[in-house]
Amino acid sequence: MHIQLTNRRASALLAALISCATLPATAQQLALNDSDYFAARGANVLVFSNPPGGTFNDAKTSGVEIIQHGVRVATNGDVRLQPTPEQWDPLGEMVKRNVQREGRRIDVTMRYRDENFSYRIESAARKDGIALRVYLDKPLPEKLAGRAGLNLEFLPAEYFGRGYLADGNSGLLPRYPAGPMRLRADGESEPQALARGRQLVLAPEDPQRRIRIAAADGTADLQLFDGRNKAQNGWYVVRSLLPAHATGKVAEWFIHINTEPGWTRAPVIEHSQLGYHPAQQKRALIELDPHDSTRPQARLLQVTADGKLEERFHSDVHDWGHYLRYDYATFDFSSITAPGLYVIEYGEQRSAPFRIADDIYADSWQLTLDLYFPVQMDHMRVREAYRVWHGASHLDDALQAPVNYEHFDLYAQGPQTETRFKPLQHIPGLDTGGWYDAGDYDIRTQSQYATVRQLVHAWEDFGIDRDNTTVSQAKRYTQIHLPDGKSDIVQQIEHGSLALLAQFRAVGHAIPGIVAAHLYQYPHLGDGSTKTDNLVYDPQLDPFAGERKTGSMFAADTDAPRPAQRVLNERGRNSGAFDDRWAFTNRSSALNYGSAAGLAAASRALRGYNDKLAAESLHTAQQVWDYENAHSPVLYHYGNTTGGRLEEERLKAAVELLKSTGERRYADAVRALLPQVRENFAFNIPELLQAMPQMDDTYRKQIRALAEKQVAQQRTIDSETPFDVPITRFGWAGNSAVVHNAIANYYLHRAFPDLVDTERVYAGLNYLFGTRPGSSTSFVSGVGAHSQTVAYGNNRADFSFIPGGVVPGVLVLPPDFPENKENWPFFWGQNEYVITLAAAYLYLANAGNALLAGEQVSAHSDRLERRR
Repeated sequence: MHIQLTNRRASALLAALISCATLPATAQQLALNDSDYFAARGANVLVFSNPPGGTFNDAKTSGVEIIQHGVRVATNGDVRLQPTPEQWDPLGEMVKRNVQREGRRIDVTMRYRDENFSYRIESAARKDGIALRVYLDKPLPEKLAGRAGLNLEFLPAEYFGRGYLADGNSGLLPRYPAGPMRLRADGESEPQALARGRQLVLAPEDPQRRIRIAAADGTADLQLFDGRNKAQNGWYVVRSLLPAHATGKVAEWFIHINTEPGWTRAPVIEHSQLGYHPAQQKRALIELDPHDSTRPQARLLQVTADGKLEERFHSDVHDWGHYLRYDYATFDFSSITAPGLYVIEYGEQRSAPFRIADDIYADSWQLTLDLYFPVQMDHMRVREAYRVWHGASHLDDALQAPVNYEHFDLYAQGPQTETRFKPLQHIPGLDTGGWYDAGDYDIRTQSQYATVRQLVHAWEDFGIDRDNTTVSQAKRYTQIHLPDGKSDIVQQIEHGSLALLAQFRAVGHAIPGIVAAHLYQYPHLGDGSTKTDNLVYDPQLDPFAGERKTGSMFAADTDAPRPAQRVLNERGRNSGAFDDRWAFTNRSSALNYGSAAGLAAASRALRGYNDKLAAESLHTAQQVWDYENAHSPVLYHYGNTTGGRLEEERLKAAVELLKSTGERRYADAVRALLPQVRENFAFNIPELLQAMPQMDDTYRKQIRALAEKQVAQQRTIDSETPFDVPITRFGWAGNSAVVHNAIANYYLHRAFPDLVDTERVYAGLNYLFGTRPGSSTSFVSGVGAHSQTVAYGNNRADFSFIPGGVVPGVLVLPPDFPENKENWPFFWGQNEYVITLAAAYLYLANAGNALLAGEQVSAHSDRLERRR
């Protein structure tokens, strides 16, 4: 689709675009570097540095990728079988990657195993860019003719409002998907091309983003698609179809990546967007392009009431060294303790304003409790002033999952239901409590009990008694910013406990979870109450009931039922709509212990608030303990939904039951479990140290010895980065590791202050609030001057955020590129909120506040004793 230019101003724009495209292009010679990717000043091309696929299939972090002026703008350069592949569409499998230094190229052999189709992608450096070629040893399989093509995807957020030229024909890349669609002969829909031609120039008017792609002779025309017509997380796609009946070189593109001469990335001042306590170490980092050898002094400026900036401190910056692809220098202004509003200035860069204040962390956690957790509440209508975040959702929970079935979100049902219910039979009583696990809507049991425990610990350790929200379980109603005279955190603990107890009431044991049954429901965006009809499925009301076949694995089909397949039959609280979520119900001893730990902890917080629920929670936890100790463990494991390591989940249960009852049998269990978990001490620090007050001196000495070893190891790990925190390099970014490491340091400091100082705790908070690679945006939405306001919540389609949510953070893309996209919400590994991280952050923020305020831990211990 081309934009028709109908007036004088549009004609002027067209002329400008064409002139941009015909100006001499600027590029430098790309060369293979020691990290095995093509690099020049201002441009990098990664070639399958990261294998395709991942836990959730297409993560858009593989294939041929382009980093232009420090920003990754293109990915998934590869042969694909659709014009605009969706997340679950097939990806090629990497067979071999061969770096040819003499030929300045990288060859990658790929295959689609199920299609019996192999090919080779060759990427070679050229004087003005890169050549991308596809080779076939055998002709395309007949069924792939007209389907297989060379694709390269471009990030929409980097091109909104920018132009394109296709053989001189102009257009503007759409802000919102509105391109033409067509129905194929098989009834499936697919986008039609926005443009086609032999040469395509993206953003010709912008030297920072201009990329030119030319199709070589013998290569099919370039086509430009908008993948968001099929899925909101789609990208712009450039594509050339592969020819049928051909072998050898079947496609060749010449890609010119414009670079500005002598480009140097601007320094980034990385600091806490929230600010600092007067007694805290105050250290900002300056992230520098390796070509930047200048080192001006940094200045700390105080913002006055009349808007002036008055210098309070200046000093040289001190080189730290090189990490990933950047150099780092430090600016320490710890000597400044006067409260006020400040900015940091370094050369031409100036930071956002931040505070130095005695109460810096006092309210930093409140958005998480006031907004994020209420918004995540399942089975409840959630209102905030004029806004309804969502209606009461999933009131039709849940159908028994079919046996021998593999689900798309790391759930699976084994050969038996292990309940009294038949496959696809309704399990009553599961429509209560629980939080949406993440940016999606499932009830993942492992997340639920971890969150309950973390909230209980925050309530116990810091005396949180905030009331800013109304919660009525009887009316399934939550209203934000409306106090009801009750503790908000205890009401959240109650909500999580109801979901855990519902499982034991319904089937007698903890279950992996409850999740959308069909792939078209899973990426649902918006109000959770519209994902199902909230009426319990009755096959007698379903004219298609006899055709419902589940097979052994989910169908990779995101198309919602068309009008002819929609069922509207209703009778009372039942309907014929086959849209209810499924409960995966296999028994797991690890899950049972984990749930028991959550319920035992909850019983302490619920006493004096909901005594009946408190008693049931503790009784259920003790029953689980007794049952599991009288039977051989059930070791069923699948994905990340069946609990953690058995001995570690058992430890959690023992510790929480010990704290709740004081019974020595649980202390004996903790003592017996220590040899089993000591090798993984770093991940069990909170549990092992929580038990210490009720253990003997021998136990304390053992923990002390383990702590000394751990602290030494942690110092080595932390010293590998300039941020003083561990930064992981997995497919999911590492804020969870940062937060839990800081919490572990808090527990260690409480127990052994001579081993761990408080700065090890504050380092985690500083990192979350902006002292981190790539940028200085706070990872806690709504906290700090600049924070993550485009995130992967259930409102991500609106490029919005949920206040108080915490995103996963910086993902290190192999081999050396730290990335967190602040303008694109659909990267789950970088930007998806999860309840466990939010609860952990709430704890950590209160821990920092308690340390700096000089408060005693468990300040409300008298009240706890009264409740007991």
